[in-house]
Formats: sequence, C-alpha cells, structure tokens
Amino acid sequence: MTAGPDGGPLRAGAVIGFVGLGNMGGPMAARLAAAGYRVQAYDSSEPARRTAPGGVTVTGSAAGTGACAGAVVLMLPGSDVVEAVLREGGLLDALAPGATVVDMSSSQPLRTRELAAEAAGRGIRLVDAPVSGGVKGAAEGSLTIMTGGEEHDLARVRPVLDVLGSRILRLGPAGSGHALKALNNLMSATHLLITAEAMLAGERFGLDPETMLAAVNGSSGRSGSTENKWPNFVLPGTFDSGFGLRLMLKDMRIALDLATATGVAPHLARAAVDLWADAAEHLPPFADHTEIVRRVSEPR
Repeated sequence: MTAGPDGGPLRAGAVIGFVGLGNMGGPMAARLAAAGYRVQAYDSSEPARRTAPGGVTVTGSAAGTGACAGAVVLMLPGSDVVEAVLREGGLLDALAPGATVVDMSSSQPLRTRELAAEAAGRGIRLVDAPVSGGVKGAAEGSLTIMTGGEEHDLARVRPVLDVLGSRILRLGPAGSGHALKALNNLMSATHLLITAEAMLAGERFGLDPETMLAAVNGSSGRSGSTENKWPNFVLPGTFDSGFGLRLMLKDMRIALDLATATGVAPHLARAAVDLWADAAEHLPPFADHTEIVRRVSEPR
C-alpha cells in the first residue's frame, strides 16, 4: 500500500525524493530503493550523480526530486545548503501541499524551527531526523535517528525511517533532533580528543595500544572512540570513517552556541572546539575526523 502527499504512512511503492548522495546519502538511497520505494534523487556533484545506486532515478535538479513525492529526504552538510536547496533550488515550490521534508542533515536547530514554520505556511510538513552510526550504519540500516516534529508527521514517514535506522526516537518539536545531534557530536568529538591524548601517553610510556583498548573497553573509560574509532580507523592507520573533521567541528560549534544560548557555562566544550579548530587549520582540507589523532600526536 502506498500513499500520496495527502495520505497516510508512506510505504513501499511511494515516491520518495532524495537530495545528497554522498558517503551517507548514497547507501541510504540504495536501501530505500531496495525496500520498494520509487526513489528520485539528486546531488550537485556530477560524479555522485553518475555513480548513483541501482534502482534510483537521478533527476536534473533538487527541485526535480519533489515531483509527485510524498516526502523528500535531505542528507546535506548543514542549514546553509538545506535552505539553499529548499528556497533558491526551488524544492519547496515543487512539493505538493501535504508532502513532508525529512531533513537528515546536521542542521542548526533554531534555523530548523524557522524553516518548519515557513514550510507549514505552504502546507508542507517538516521533520528533522539527523542520524548517528556512520557509513556502516547507513549501509546496514542500523542508524540511530533523532527526530523532531509533530507526532503525526513523524508517523507518516516512520516506514521510511524504519528502512534506514534501527532506533528512531522522537525528541520533541521541530529542531529537537538537530539539537541532540549537535550535542551528541560534541560529546563524541571530546571523547575522541581525550582518548587520543590518553592512548598516546600510554604508548609513549611503553604500553601496547591493543592491550590498552582491551582493558579500557572492559572498564569505566570506554566510549565509542575506544570501542569503534580507535580500533577500526586509527590503529590500522586508515582514518576513513567517512565523516569529515570540518563537519565534526561545524556540529561542535552548533552545540557550543546552543549551550551558551541556554545559559550553560561550556568551559570544556569551548576548549574542545578550540583544539578541533586548530586541527582544522593544520590538517588537509578533506581530513577525516579521526585524523584529529595526527594533530594530537604532533610535537608541541
């Protein structure tokens, strides 16, 4: 059973637009197509369009993804690009009343609230649904999806999100998902930074890094950095998690602004942002976020 823009839950057979076929978006669009959705997708990158997943119809513009679509998923770098696609790119104009925009980008929560109000004025729904789980989670459909928006709007796109993630959480009104995503990445980035400092200190003392991780991962110091990032991307020297260092820094700054706006004194957050900003100045433009370890290991 499918549903048009004004119908109920969007199930297999429904038309889904998708904008952003990068490291995360490509596997996600592929999963939707494999699940039976009619996916029409666009990316501003010609190579990304050329290598679009099988079963996905590539359109000539972002606005083209909205034709007859019950929902359009956005997997973009952040609010600037999201707003450009929806406004200047003509996607809002292309969507029929009753359609849903699902912003799975790491956007700024206050701007998301403004955009949701603007969309609502056109009869278009907006759900923010950023993710955690990396490229592996995108390919396996095991992402954690943090959503913000009205309950009935989330219910409508829930079948779509169920294809993409194994844990879907509604956190509150529009912008709530983007708020938690930024805060989560602030914590993740800070974990990785202190893990790098501790691991390097242990190695230079003479400890074996794999044994250190085995001990820490059974102890109170464990985190996603010790359980995933360090053993899978740092120790092998691949630094290929698929998430850029500068994207992490962007999310950290969103979280820092949010903390400041809510009256929290973000002493550690500010220090972490400064250290990541320093790394961004000294590492290559497209450095993976796990390469923060390279900067920490440099002599000072």
